[in-house]
Amino acid sequence: MLDVGQIVKAEHKTGQYIGKVASVDERRVLVEIMAVLRHPQQGDLHSAYDPDAALFHERRASAEREKVWIMLRDAVPYAGEVPPYRESLAAAWEAEIRRIDRMRRWSEQCLQCLDTLGTDYGLKDKS
Repeated sequence: MLDVGQIVKAEHKTGQYIGKVASVDERRVLVEIMAVLRHPQQGDLHSAYDPDAALFHERRASAEREKVWIMLRDAVPYAGEVPPYRESLAAAWEAEIRRIDRMRRWSEQCLQCLDTLGTDYGLKDKS
């Protein structure tokens, strides 16, 4: 069980945060955000990685001192150093950009391989 005032690592809407427990009930914990560990993912979670989804969601990180309800199972005690919010937000944002850029580069290489395979298979012109 978590206690009021305890520092926790919490998952919330595809993001991960460090926060302070403000309240606890039998199912949830109210967490006051102190730092961002992982920036929330962009896009439609029900149509993952689909750029043509009907609703492509922009997801902002929770704000400093914002209080969010989190399921108890998604919060665990945190014993590390708590970085300043602004620095942690910048690091999480940059990490998410690097992750997406890596996926973009992977996709481009996949398309190049498939293009070569299409030619090898005789499915496209060799010109």
